[in-house]
Amino acid sequence: MPLKKIIKPLLLACLCAGSSLAVAQTKVIYNANGYTPLYKGEVQQFSTLVIKNGKVVKLGGDTLKNSFPDAKLIDAHGNTLLPGLIDAHGHIIGLGNNLSQLDLRGALSIDEVTNKLKVFANNKQGWIIGRGWNQELWQKKQFPTAADLDKVVSDRPIVLSRIDGHAIWVNSKALELAGITANTQSPEGGEIIKDEFGNPTGIFVDKAESLIKQFMPKPSKQTLSDSLDAAGNHLLSLGITSTHDAGIDKTTWELYKERGELGNLPLRIVAMLSGASPDLKTMLKAGRYQDANDFMSIRSVKVYADGALGSRGAALIEDYADRKNHHGLMLETQQKLEELFTLSFKSGFSANTHAIGDKANHVVLDAYKNVFKATGGILLRNRMEHAQIVTLDDIKRFKTLKIIPSMQPVHATSDMHMAEQRLSEKQLAGAYAWQTFLKQGSVIAAGSDYPIELANPFDGLYATITRMDHNQQPTQGWRASEVLSREDALRAFTLGGAYAAHQEFKVGSLEQGKWADFILIDKDYFKAPVDELYKINVLQTWIAGKLRYEKEAVTAQ
Repeated sequence: MPLKKIIKPLLLACLCAGSSLAVAQTKVIYNANGYTPLYKGEVQQFSTLVIKNGKVVKLGGDTLKNSFPDAKLIDAHGNTLLPGLIDAHGHIIGLGNNLSQLDLRGALSIDEVTNKLKVFANNKQGWIIGRGWNQELWQKKQFPTAADLDKVVSDRPIVLSRIDGHAIWVNSKALELAGITANTQSPEGGEIIKDEFGNPTGIFVDKAESLIKQFMPKPSKQTLSDSLDAAGNHLLSLGITSTHDAGIDKTTWELYKERGELGNLPLRIVAMLSGASPDLKTMLKAGRYQDANDFMSIRSVKVYADGALGSRGAALIEDYADRKNHHGLMLETQQKLEELFTLSFKSGFSANTHAIGDKANHVVLDAYKNVFKATGGILLRNRMEHAQIVTLDDIKRFKTLKIIPSMQPVHATSDMHMAEQRLSEKQLAGAYAWQTFLKQGSVIAAGSDYPIELANPFDGLYATITRMDHNQQPTQGWRASEVLSREDALRAFTLGGAYAAHQEFKVGSLEQGKWADFILIDKDYFKAPVDELYKINVLQTWIAGKLRYEKEAVTAQ
């Protein structure tokens, strides 16, 4: 569904005097520099937005506001107005937790990590939890060890998740509490990194993480609720009005439904049940869930096929270029994937599968194909979460099997230097291939994968349009043939996410009858210099015609 052109605003005819719009229910946002993608593939430009009962009534030019003399008038002061942005892949509770845990994002050395740890640990009791380290940013690019952490804290367990969430780094106290020794075997789908003497180093990859995490204290429902609110407020400040939560456990599932019934969710959430949860069958048996005002939707299962590229856990067909005879990790067999898909489909749930490496994508596509033949389910809008490294032949199969590529553009610019070390040119041919997917007619649902990446969608839009980092490197963009236009990028972060959630007639654009979810921003997204796109600030965020976030009083540009 490509975007084709900009439609200039039309002067709309005045409504008749007998309009039934109630004074308290009608709002007119005027003097806006508005843009919205349309379901049919165009972008409409407008200056006035009329809202009734939280939904869009009309878009039009300056004179439209005269047709609603009793409405509440709200001056946008010439600022740019866009539909609320949709992040199609994030982790809400993880983001909320991160706001109160040790943040190691961007640390350039082990010393920087331990210095931050020293400060953080001063005011903490019990387990010390953090996230964000990335050895690829360090000079030697080697995994750290428990001994590095023991120098700072040795009397309390420490668990620090790698930035991608697919590896943890722990200290010796955590190893001791979990009973991990040289004799402990790596579980299937995971790896305990050991030294030359066979001793655990303190790094646990993918399913090996559970050997430690099973001993960590479980958060209370109130703690989860507080994390939800913290994350929601942060996302609203970034212009995100709807987000897809990629994998929730039973406690979070219960919380989401409770908050949905109470009508006090901070933003719209499309939640995926965790396919790894021991309670999956219980949650599926309860059926799909949708609240009355489209704030909470639960109708899919998140399945995990492989690990991540940064920890060399992504499953590849050929060797890693920088680790001979290593192909990464499949977290599930094809048989197990087919069982999970069958279970999901028979319950009326779609299956959204994490697959990063080309082997994982190939195996998952085979599994989808087999289950579609046996039980159906091809029309459930199943998704491949990430779809980062895919063979060119398998990209075509996404279209044939109606699989939606749910992709996170910032991964390309974060990964580009590391990906060139990990992968051969042959493997890179179908990597982060947004334009290739789009050209064949696939609908791309864009997101960020927060808190692995920053949640700011304007970082994602910038990455999508340029394939450059914030220093505008590389100058022509990394593998620049895969860039998207500004129109297509915006569509991926709005209608693409809405379509992937079966909500394209409810949200994702400001068309008549849809929820009036929109944002006001301080730069013209379509006209600002490209290097200013990631610097865009959100001034206001509205959901269903109600102001949910305001940075400051909106003033004239």
